[in-house]
Amino acid sequence: MKQTEERKMVVFVCEDSPEGIFTGVYDAWNSRLGHENVRLEVQGEYNYSLFSEYREVAVDRLKAQKVVRSVRRSLSELAYSWIYRTALSEREDRAEAVYRFLVCGFSAGAAGRRITENLQIPAVQTVFQINRAVANEAHLQTEFLRFAEYSDHVLFSEIGPKNRVTALLMPYFTDRLPSEPFIIYDKNHQEAGVWTGKGRWYMMRGAETEPLQALSGRTDQSEYAALWSAFFHQIGIKERENPACQRMHLPLRYRKYMTEFQFGSNRSNLAKL
Repeated sequence: MKQTEERKMVVFVCEDSPEGIFTGVYDAWNSRLGHENVRLEVQGEYNYSLFSEYREVAVDRLKAQKVVRSVRRSLSELAYSWIYRTALSEREDRAEAVYRFLVCGFSAGAAGRRITENLQIPAVQTVFQINRAVANEAHLQTEFLRFAEYSDHVLFSEIGPKNRVTALLMPYFTDRLPSEPFIIYDKNHQEAGVWTGKGRWYMMRGAETEPLQALSGRTDQSEYAALWSAFFHQIGIKERENPACQRMHLPLRYRKYMTEFQFGSNRSNLAKL
């Protein structure tokens, strides 16, 4: 009796970026190994298995662009926005979630254009939830982000988000500050969005952001910041303070990057929370 040899799981290890994950999707799909025999993981965020084969995926912009074009053409622009935001999340399974979502979408044929409506499918529901979490955090950052001006007339803001939302913030702020050069620096992920006031904004990552670390916490407008903080503190009505309500509308993790909480009693109160 002939025994069938069990095929090893092949794990495609991607760079932690949308381009890296989309390249991994392209390579896994075109490996012809079968969707059930492949898995996508992000570099540095997976548990090694002795019974799996690991293949490093080099970022290829052409491959990533082919995936993006296929999603936009055969599925929808909404489906693309979902997987793009999913690729920016900090979920360990983000690369695998993107791949399984696309398998469902492309396997559905013409019905794939409505894949985002099929939340009863586990793979679709997973991407929907990740996408929503990233979009919500980006929305909150547009409200809580604070800029400071430096001597060279460049606005600088430091943030510490859970997800890589800087790329989602840049279109919002370039539209509202079209002639003001600014930098949004993500301290947690060591990346920054840069707008020079003309042309196109761009991203800096890894070692490229090292010069920006010196700007963290330094401002040429400390007097104005102190005045704003004092104003913020004085307009509050002590008898109507509701810390629980405040934490619900303004989570604590955002406050250490906000001017209102950097001076005087606001800073000491933040330290107690």
